[in-house]
Amino acid sequence: MAALGLAVLAAMQWLWVERDALAMQAQWRPGVERACGWLGCTLPAWHEPSAFTITARDVRPHPSVDGALLITATFRNDAAFAQPWPVVALTLSDLDGRVVGLRHFHAEDYLGGMPPEALVEAGQSARLALEVIEGDRAAVAFAFDFH
Repeated sequence: MAALGLAVLAAMQWLWVERDALAMQAQWRPGVERACGWLGCTLPAWHEPSAFTITARDVRPHPSVDGALLITATFRNDAAFAQPWPVVALTLSDLDGRVVGLRHFHAEDYLGGMPPEALVEAGQSARLALEVIEGDRAAVAFAFDFH
């Protein structure tokens, strides 16, 4: 009985230490949330960057800055849960497919200030606007990636 009790205690300690990592896995999240409800612990917001989808995008010469681009896009959280605002990676490529620019933008960068809420709700859409200096080599393609 003592060995069984120690094994259960060790398993519970492991679950406690690994709760954040387990909470990021879909099959474990509901159970970990219930356990934290009973134990009074907190979990980080669920984060699945691949669930963000670009629904519209546009790139134009900046209306008031020579040699700059104004890039706008709309994205949606297609996850079944609210999650933190993503970091958006913008990659610009030239005619040969070579990367001519790469930059990561945080929510306050692409929203023009702090987000109104800490999380993007399930199904919520948001618009981003980025001002980018074009550089020496002309960018003819751009891609977004969420982190």
